[in-house]
Amino acid sequence: MDKIYKALAEIVGEEFVSNRKEELYIYSRDSGLSEPRFPDYVVMPRTVEEVQKIIQLANKEKIHVVPAGASLSLSGLTIPQKGGIVIDMRRMDRILELNRKGRYVVLEAGVTQGKLQAFLEENAPDLCHSLPEAPPSATVVGNLVIHGQGNLTQAYGFNSSMISGLEVVLPNGEICRIGSCSLSPYWFSIEPLPYLAGLFLGWFGTTGVITKVGLRLYPKKKLRDVELFVLEDPKLVSEVIYRVTHTEMAEDITTVAQPYPLMFQGTIMIGIYLTGDTEEELEFKRRLIWSSLSDLIKAKEGGFMALTPDMKVGLLEKPMSSLTRSADILKGGGFVYCGAIIPIEKFPEALKKLFEIAERNGVTFAHTGRVIGRGHCMMFAFAYPFNRADLESMEKAKRALFDSYVATLEIGGVPWKPGAEEQKLILERMDKNSVELIKRIRELLDPNKIMNPGNWEVEL
Repeated sequence: MDKIYKALAEIVGEEFVSNRKEELYIYSRDSGLSEPRFPDYVVMPRTVEEVQKIIQLANKEKIHVVPAGASLSLSGLTIPQKGGIVIDMRRMDRILELNRKGRYVVLEAGVTQGKLQAFLEENAPDLCHSLPEAPPSATVVGNLVIHGQGNLTQAYGFNSSMISGLEVVLPNGEICRIGSCSLSPYWFSIEPLPYLAGLFLGWFGTTGVITKVGLRLYPKKKLRDVELFVLEDPKLVSEVIYRVTHTEMAEDITTVAQPYPLMFQGTIMIGIYLTGDTEEELEFKRRLIWSSLSDLIKAKEGGFMALTPDMKVGLLEKPMSSLTRSADILKGGGFVYCGAIIPIEKFPEALKKLFEIAERNGVTFAHTGRVIGRGHCMMFAFAYPFNRADLESMEKAKRALFDSYVATLEIGGVPWKPGAEEQKLILERMDKNSVELIKRIRELLDPNKIMNPGNWEVEL
């Protein structure tokens, strides 16, 4: 038995560490198109103290560490680029506190979206968290650390903006708390202290291992409904979104454009989600939104689609399983996307780029998008299905995906959760002093360079 394996087994117990190839296999890849890389070990800690000991061991032995949740980023962020230890956080899955009056919850890093959703439905049915369009097995913290979005993002911003406290094991093994929980028993706010949370969000596990998080909850209304505004001119999308967000009546606003089914070809659908405690409240909000778009309807620039109750069932599902079905339109089990965070006025340019990229690479496509923070920006997904049994299909999708990252930067956007190669594109274009700051922060926090190497690596 090698000494690293033996040391890990002493920390977590032999049944929660492995170096067997068949078990390392699933940690060597994700569902996207990134090249697989095998770790040397996978370990599943149960407590923050066990995470601390693993990090201390990694420093002593100069071995790399990759923290992982459900590994569902699709961009290879938890694939161990240079081997080492994958820390699978999913045994740390306790919901530690619900503060109903303060509207926050404290949970461990392995809690899944499905577990939190079920917990709230049972224990606080009048509260909810911002639920992303991800499988229920996706971890809450995994979504937060990549600046994910959910159904409350239109109103409250990125899901990472909803964090009210953090517990982190630093790359040197020290345990650090961020926010009000650093000086009181309560996890109610990150502010007004120095914003240290920014050292761990968007860094993809290169600056520490998040072990606990405080997360804000929001009122869950009794009723939820949806309207679909359909138009053909992409130049009008930003105007429609501006008007609807100005009413402050919508919970969520999404966009969809895709070539299939053929009846939707050439159209853009804007999903406007409404919530209320009574039918009267819903109707009041619906009238204000319809009124804000009335002149566009009269001019026949667009209109609301009549939706039957059956059609609404799928649209109102959280998360929407229909998105998965439409993403896998080739029935080949493969789907990747570049999530571009862009100014909303860039929607027409992004859609044009999507059409050009799909045609140039001979692939089909789909677009979904979500408004962020009352229209401050949006996530525009360049999405491509592929057939896992067809290598040519996979290569085409990979080329289209790379072109989409380039297009995102060309139109002034920022790629969301970029993979290691796409991170290089960003660093090449970033302000040099910002790049230097990233380098200094990593060197300061992680002098032995053990944390998730290959990600946000600066070579100046």
